[in-house]
Amino acid sequence: MSFSTYKQEMSVGDTVVVYLSVNNVYSIVIKAGEVFQTKYGALKHDDLIGREFGKKVQCSRGWVYVLHPTPELWTLTLPHRTQILYTPDISLITLYLELGPGSKVCEAGTGSGSLSHAILRTIYPDGHLYTFDFHAQRVEVAKQEFVQHGFEQMVTAQSRDVVSDGFGMEGIVDAVFLDLPLPWEVVPSAAKVMKLNGKEFFINRWLFVIKKKHVVCSFSQLQHWV
Repeated sequence: MSFSTYKQEMSVGDTVVVYLSVNNVYSIVIKAGEVFQTKYGALKHDDLIGREFGKKVQCSRGWVYVLHPTPELWTLTLPHRTQILYTPDISLITLYLELGPGSKVCEAGTGSGSLSHAILRTIYPDGHLYTFDFHAQRVEVAKQEFVQHGFEQMVTAQSRDVVSDGFGMEGIVDAVFLDLPLPWEVVPSAAKVMKLNGKEFFINRWLFVIKKKHVVCSFSQLQHWV
């Protein structure tokens, strides 16, 4: 199942989005013989196999839409392992980082993978995301989701404490995003991991711009020079 390209019909193993209303949206994985219970009645997985995405599916007490997954819909339905970023913030981040097809990006930490999926769709098809989280179990679950959603060739996910250990590589990415408790402690490592012509990186709500040997922090009440 790919979040970056579209397919017409549902099949076993696909992640799909069940849309009941604005406030009732769920993601499920189609498995033969299983049933998903909704307020409109049972939704049989077998009834979805071979059906086109986006069509109404009748349940016993009403109907639902079953949609093709996108990063935006995944953000609304993903299992929360941490607090997450939502589409308004994500769109601003990808805009200011000037991401596009082919971009190479570092992200710390991975968390629940909400931003990760949006970045991967943005840099598709030949970009690459290096995402780090100190929590090993979160990384393993994220890896499984990346494979299931068709991003396994575009992402490298590692369990690593970038505050103490850095990123373990230098001069290979165009942009860095840091969502950490003490992000300023990672600024020197973030500068090292960027290409010489790399442009900028986000630290939570601060935008840092590389200019020669200095890092300028804006979006803050104070100006910090590192």
